[in-house]
Amino acid sequence: MSAQPDTDDRPALRGRLLYIEDDALVVPVVRQLLDAHPDVEFLHAATGLEGVRLAREWRPDFVLLDMHLPDIGGLDVVRQLNEDIAARGLRVTILTGDRLSMDIIKAMSLGAFEYWVKPLQPRIFEDGLRRALTGRLPAPDRTLALHR
Repeated sequence: MSAQPDTDDRPALRGRLLYIEDDALVVPVVRQLLDAHPDVEFLHAATGLEGVRLAREWRPDFVLLDMHLPDIGGLDVVRQLNEDIAARGLRVTILTGDRLSMDIIKAMSLGAFEYWVKPLQPRIFEDGLRRALTGRLPAPDRTLALHR
């Protein structure tokens, strides 16, 4: 039996997570939350274009995406990854300090999986990571699921 918090008897998560975020203070928070999941590989991109390139080369299962990046916005990242979202079920979750905006609504309509508001809460991350890596649908009380 595992000593991992909040995992109960659920199987260990496996997969690849790409975090596209330019704020160097936020990245370690996600890394720390992933400590409970040693079978989830982590890769970070500090710009949108780097994130798109890494998503295409590394083929992650899950992309956690900031909307405000120094080169292109999160909406443009979702547009560029739209084929991966449709063809191979890539899960892209928006993580932003913004409240609901037109760009977030557009990103969701283009296939973004979920929308989370910063600061990132550990339980939201844990539940969302599990949904993204197991393919279960998002819980309507924890996320905005406009894509349904």
